[in-house]
Amino acid sequence: MKKTVYFFAGILLLTFGLNACKNATKPQHEKVTGTTTADTTIHYPQEKHLANIKQLTFGGSNAEAYFSFNDKMIVFQAKNKAWGSHCDQIYYWHLADGSMKDTIPPILSNGLGRTTCSYFLPGDTSVLYASTRSGGDACPPVPKKRSDGKYVWPIYEDFDIYVANLKGQLIDTLIKHPGYDAEATVSPQGDKIVFTSDRSGDLELYTCNIDGSNVHQVTHQLGYDGGAFFSPDGKMLVFRSSRPKTPEAIKTYKNLLKQHLVMPTKMEIYTCNVDGSNLKQVTHLGKANWAPFFAPDGKHIIFSSNHAGTRGFDFNLYMCDLNGKHLERITYDNTFDAFPMFSFNGKKLIFASSRNNRNQHGINLFIADWKP
Repeated sequence: MKKTVYFFAGILLLTFGLNACKNATKPQHEKVTGTTTADTTIHYPQEKHLANIKQLTFGGSNAEAYFSFNDKMIVFQAKNKAWGSHCDQIYYWHLADGSMKDTIPPILSNGLGRTTCSYFLPGDTSVLYASTRSGGDACPPVPKKRSDGKYVWPIYEDFDIYVANLKGQLIDTLIKHPGYDAEATVSPQGDKIVFTSDRSGDLELYTCNIDGSNVHQVTHQLGYDGGAFFSPDGKMLVFRSSRPKTPEAIKTYKNLLKQHLVMPTKMEIYTCNVDGSNLKQVTHLGKANWAPFFAPDGKHIIFSSNHAGTRGFDFNLYMCDLNGKHLERITYDNTFDAFPMFSFNGKKLIFASSRNNRNQHGINLFIADWKP
């Protein structure tokens, strides 16, 4: 969360512009258009942990979909010109209403600024999300293309964390501080929030009470710590981190941070207790490992990774135990699977994917029954 959707969506656009995606395995459905076979795969045969996969969105860039506490709704961010959003905005959806193929979901962020990282609060009548709206109503500028060709994320200083009801009316400015405050998620117990902030001069994890009080710094080492989620019992955090080690990497990281930028190509998964103790690096896979979430049993972590890819942009979901062992591949899309979240009852998995993109450039939301 500050989620890499901006970064990887850019890679997807470039890649699809150069070479249409071809499935690594035989898809369930194919549609031939001229000399190009459109990608219409919904469910790959190897995806044994997933059943009854359903596509929820059909266009634009959709990501970070998270369940309500009662598992009946989702809240997510989307950039879709057909919906009137020219940069990421926050929407919600009742799952009983089926897909959003012919319907624009209700918007909660009112089209103001750029938004990210939404999450339901206890009671399911309000959500929190981060927005740059304090810096202006317009979408903030994206970073200019670098001369070295490397991709970076913007760390917008205007990001603060707000609370809105399901009509989109602002209830509270939950977390406001000079600089970047975003990437907030809520404990399953409904008592705490974890978020990322640069208030210390580095990008660290913080926790606070559900009302924004009692802010506590969790991580303290140089590097970008973000995308944190609580364990099912609320006692641990899982997150992704890019922690530079060499003098050259440290210099690059610090120089980019001064420009309110980070480079997300090297990240690993970490865990710690909610107070920051017992910090452990879970993965040692190299490349980019991110978007982690605890499995329903609290003993495994699902995450997105391109460590086995050859092109840099080919991400799939993997699962491992809390020691990084027993690594298992969960999805088999040829381009992009990320942002997994289990429902609170552990029966469903929602994720973002480029599957069934029919040679388009979008990232859509999919939901599936989870088979342990």
